Amino acid sequence: MFSFKRKIGNQAEQLSLSYLTEHGLQLIEQNYLTRFGEIDLIMLDNEQSTLVFIEVRYRQNSNFGSPIDSVTQTKQDKLICTAKQYLQQHDQYDDFICRFDVIGLESDLKYPKITWIKDAFEA
Repeated sequence: MFSFKRKIGNQAEQLSLSYLTEHGLQLIEQNYLTRFGEIDLIMLDNEQSTLVFIEVRYRQNSNFGSPIDSVTQTKQDKLICTAKQYLQQHDQYDDFICRFDVIGLESDLKYPKITWIKDAFEA
């Protein structure tokens, strides 16, 4: 069960990465893991000199809410703590604006509906 969920999660992350790259973002790091949590994608938005921390969420259907809705305040707090740790370890981004985006995928992963929320929440 876990490996199946991880496989689906990896697939959703790869689709999100492709989508965001097509929209001008550049991958810095994927699956950054600390004791506070994990950030799925860390990307650079060169147009705005912005470091973007991205949470990827997938739901096959929206019976229990959209993928975007599943990013609770608790999840946001974990992402913020993890991002702070990343920034402490990577001082080359000291002068960058930071933003938290959420990308939600719904339906079949072969033809997903993708929703990208820029600046989904603030630290």
